[in-house]
Amino acid sequence: MNKYILKIQTKDEKGLMHQITKILYESNVNIEENNEYVDNDNKLFFMRTVFSSDKDDNIKNKIINALSSDSVITLNEVKKKNIIIMVTKESHCMGDLLLRHFSDELNINILSIISNYNNLSELASKFNIPYKYIAVDSLNREEHEILVTNELNKFNNIDFIVLAKYMRVLTPNFVSNFEGKLINIHHSFLPAFIGANPYKRAHDRGVKIIGATSHYVTSDLDEGPIITQEILHVNHTYSATDLKVAGRNVEKIALSKALDLAIEEKIFIFNNKTIIL
Repeated sequence: MNKYILKIQTKDEKGLMHQITKILYESNVNIEENNEYVDNDNKLFFMRTVFSSDKDDNIKNKIINALSSDSVITLNEVKKKNIIIMVTKESHCMGDLLLRHFSDELNINILSIISNYNNLSELASKFNIPYKYIAVDSLNREEHEILVTNELNKFNNIDFIVLAKYMRVLTPNFVSNFEGKLINIHHSFLPAFIGANPYKRAHDRGVKIIGATSHYVTSDLDEGPIITQEILHVNHTYSATDLKVAGRNVEKIALSKALDLAIEEKIFIFNNKTIIL
């Protein structure tokens, strides 16, 4: 039997669960996991169901026909997700993902690593992952992104592009080309300290916690829907450098958790925020 993930976002109304579960029952599937959430403010119903079945039985179309026309419904077979990692110079997030991939902790295939520096090619080679160095040189942002896009377009089955400390601001055009696939790790507890040098600014402010935020990328810098956030308690004895070193562990955890939620299709996006089921 094959395993599937059904996700539904629709208007909340009486009898929804009966309609959906009746279709699943009549299709003779084995439900293994089910979670629902009702957003009372917006009168929306969210549902994620994992089930196994030995036949398709046109389940998705049956549910589409049963619910309102503005419903968002996906039904995907559970399988490894294909990802591209994009990096600059820092190795900790990329290295953590490579180790988790090697240990089969994440249900992913890493198709390639793309970087605007060649610093991490040796690390990638230790895990037999292709590494594409695309130098910036005298190129402007748009010209460089055309080369990156051309490289990405060599793969027709990318599920997610993980910005594992890719330290370049992406243009709206690039983001729109890969909307919903770009997952970033930001070295701060957003919305605090948006942009560059957050650890120095956090140190200057005398914060008592530092954090990391993994989020979907939108054309608004560091303001996309938040997937996960992690924190670490600190005190006045930490220098800005100490905060940065300590923050690397927080960043790795936040990014790994976010990617795990994405590949397990547990994330719904609504009004620039996420619902995790």
